[in-house]
Amino acid sequence: MAVELKQLVSAFEQIWPLSGAESWDAPGLVSGEQTQRVSRVLLSVDVTSEIISEAQDGEFNLVFSHHPYLLRGVQSVAESGAKGSVLAKAIRSGVSIYSAHTNADVVESGVSDVLAKAFGLRGTVPLVANSDSNTGHGRVGDLVQPMKLGDFARFVSRILPATASGIRVAGDYEQIIQKVALCGGAGDSFIADAFASGADVYVTSDLRHHPTQDAVEQSRVNEAPMALMDVSHWASEWVWLDVAAAQLSELFPTVQFVVSHIRTDPWEFTVTQ
Repeated sequence: MAVELKQLVSAFEQIWPLSGAESWDAPGLVSGEQTQRVSRVLLSVDVTSEIISEAQDGEFNLVFSHHPYLLRGVQSVAESGAKGSVLAKAIRSGVSIYSAHTNADVVESGVSDVLAKAFGLRGTVPLVANSDSNTGHGRVGDLVQPMKLGDFARFVSRILPATASGIRVAGDYEQIIQKVALCGGAGDSFIADAFASGADVYVTSDLRHHPTQDAVEQSRVNEAPMALMDVSHWASEWVWLDVAAAQLSELFPTVQFVVSHIRTDPWEFTVTQ
């Protein structure tokens, strides 16, 4: 049985309150009519032409994405441009678009929390806690059993969906890992917080050259060195979608919530010498 889009939006904003979003963020309803009847929802990390085609082919009424489709300023939605082309395709097909971004990062059972559970971490707390201390960016916790950094990297690679870029590690392969800090998505702004947490390794995405190099240098002068692990942005957030789908299915048992398995990670291949 279909429900109105506004009922879903209300539920989205109870589970992932918009008040939890960062000031620069733009979560919420991107396109769609509040009275639209929705019976099938496709969940994805990104909104791309391929995702909209999957929604069309599967007769989905709504794409629920993690990344806001119109996050940065857009002066035109002409169909000669990428944003306008995809948006027009969705609107013509009757496919609405909604996103939950940083407001879904910070909550319990949010992106980083789900990633920490996938790694089997115990005693997890937010890496950067909000005032209630139960929510916030990232997570810190302990592995059930310590392991070498190289073995932990292989473990992470089995947890996350495969991507062309794989996993990059800055640190000693033989280093013993017990405490893990992580942040799903781009998290190099929290490197200092990871150091402060006493983590043996910090797992996140989109690590840039200079922040990583500075962290490596700082790690050399610390009594407790911290390794860094750079994983695919898409992969680190994709694992959350199954949990989000399950939460929504409990609230709306007559609506189908399906996680897209299309890899929207933009990298296709790597070349090494």
